[in-house]
Amino acid sequence: MAGTITEKILKDHIIEGEAKVGCEVALKIDNTLTQDATGTMAYLQFEAIGIDRVKTQFSVSFVDHNTLQTDFKNADDHRFLESIAKRYGLYFSKPGNGICHQLFLERFAIPGNTLIGSDSHTPTAGGMGCFAMGAGGLDVACAMAGAPFRIKYPKVVGIELTGKLSPWVSAKDVILEVLRLVDVKGNVGKVFEYFGEGVGTLSVPDRATITNMGTETGCTTSIFPSDDITYKFLKAQGREKDFRRLEADSDAVYDEIIKINLSEIEPMAALPHSPGSVKRVREVGPIKVDQVAIGSCTNSSLRDLKIVAQTLKGQTISDNLHVFISPGSRQVVEHLAEDGDYTKLVRSGARIMENACGACIGMGCAPGSAGVSVRTFNRNFEGRSGTKDAKVYLVSPETAAATALKGVLTDPRDLGDYPGVKLPDSFIINDNMILKPLNEEDAKKVEIKRGPNIKPLPSFEPLSDTLEGKVLIKVEDNITTDHIMPAGAKILPFRSNIPEISKFVFEAVDPKFYEKAREYNGGFIIGGENYGQGSSREHAALAPKYLGVKAVIVKSFARIHLANLINFGIVPLTFKNPSDYDNLSEGDKLEVEIGDLKGACVLKNLTKGITIELEHTLSPLDSEILKSGGKLPWIKKQF
Repeated sequence: MAGTITEKILKDHIIEGEAKVGCEVALKIDNTLTQDATGTMAYLQFEAIGIDRVKTQFSVSFVDHNTLQTDFKNADDHRFLESIAKRYGLYFSKPGNGICHQLFLERFAIPGNTLIGSDSHTPTAGGMGCFAMGAGGLDVACAMAGAPFRIKYPKVVGIELTGKLSPWVSAKDVILEVLRLVDVKGNVGKVFEYFGEGVGTLSVPDRATITNMGTETGCTTSIFPSDDITYKFLKAQGREKDFRRLEADSDAVYDEIIKINLSEIEPMAALPHSPGSVKRVREVGPIKVDQVAIGSCTNSSLRDLKIVAQTLKGQTISDNLHVFISPGSRQVVEHLAEDGDYTKLVRSGARIMENACGACIGMGCAPGSAGVSVRTFNRNFEGRSGTKDAKVYLVSPETAAATALKGVLTDPRDLGDYPGVKLPDSFIINDNMILKPLNEEDAKKVEIKRGPNIKPLPSFEPLSDTLEGKVLIKVEDNITTDHIMPAGAKILPFRSNIPEISKFVFEAVDPKFYEKAREYNGGFIIGGENYGQGSSREHAALAPKYLGVKAVIVKSFARIHLANLINFGIVPLTFKNPSDYDNLSEGDKLEVEIGDLKGACVLKNLTKGITIELEHTLSPLDSEILKSGGKLPWIKKQF
């Protein structure tokens, strides 16, 4: 393979390992980002490493998840994050400034740079030619300390775009079509790289929508070229100095090619409860809708909200539903206000929320019992909305606006003439909500502010050669990190308090999981395919580890969660024969010989008297980290 964008960026950043598919490579990381739901723990870990200042080109701490302050916890965490940023040399985006990925795209993203973020939708920056990956907070902490980030050298899937989108069809429909084609599993170890004549018809916000939701395929990241469109966007942001042209060579060879004609794409919708359950809106039919939510890091750009405003202009939303709109940044809001679009949204009857993640992370705007919610978000997992029996459909801003007017799921092409929008030649620039890093002398004088809910990091012992315990829970395919460690207004405030947040592990799947884990002194988790898909939240590994989970044994893992399990000393194992999944039951007493983790492992089911062969994909370094009790004790030895 030669000449792909992926190859070019990785060639510039590999500091160890062979550039061969499947081989582990260590990458130099240029930038990091965190958000407050995962960042608090990441900075506690960074402190524990003992480095005096971040060693990346720059790192940014955003507050966008937990902006709801019902008591002292979130406010205290925000003060902690701000003081950490001042002390260690980070940029800090204050609460209410906007969503991390939208802001990073506007004010920070640099084509050709490597970026990891403690949020699974960090690949949003791939819309500007960044090689951007989601990761656990501990991996981000290590990158800030100057350590490389390790991945398996990926296969590069070229997605060739031809044609041009039709009126009322947008970038969200493109990525929904991709998900219809490839689904949410089977894409681990792949990069989706977009090329072809159709790329030139998409703006940077369009491209970012596609790379953002590419996360749901399970791929390592998605990336677009950095071209004239990119330059135009950067110039409009006053950042043309950051431009670097980055395109695949004409003779680039891809491991696989998927062809998509943009002209043939129609308005699409992902049905409950998976982003991969995609159909054309016309196929789904006019389902009665109770709620429409517009925003999220997928669809909260100026382009997206202007098209909603133009669609709703002079009309009133249906009497049968409520509409929530969450802008992606203050820049977006200022433009909406200046252009008169904000007034159009207000007069339509929509409720304008804070510039934050909001409903997408279960932070308010929950549907009513058994409610149907149409959302421009990227995930529709069961219960993620805050209402367990709600049905969530994922759509484009155009489809959401049409649905808001009609009260039923509506193909926007039924509305008539497409209003269209044009992005400004020059964006309104106001960075007064972004605090710049202090110089080293002033930074050393900063006192870290810690509230009473911020607890010390738990420490864990090195692994023994034999793991023993009971099966605590057995789950099926596509278990998400939302299933393992739920989010929402009730739980997220405890993200810096592991003893407390651990009480909610698997709460929606098995309310007695915490009690069983305590009673049995830990044990094993058994699962199916694609275990741990979704959010990068490392609490889905850290909290089970705190409860004594020794190993997770499944048919296959999602990439980020697999890395998080290793980071916190939980052994990730897979069945050599997937049918052996059926030979394990909750409550079975197991014994697993792991030895030095350099080969296959043997599981003895002492309850049923059978033996099962297990496998793993651990590198020698992974095994070393696991045997050390996790990445934090291991990395501290390196420094």
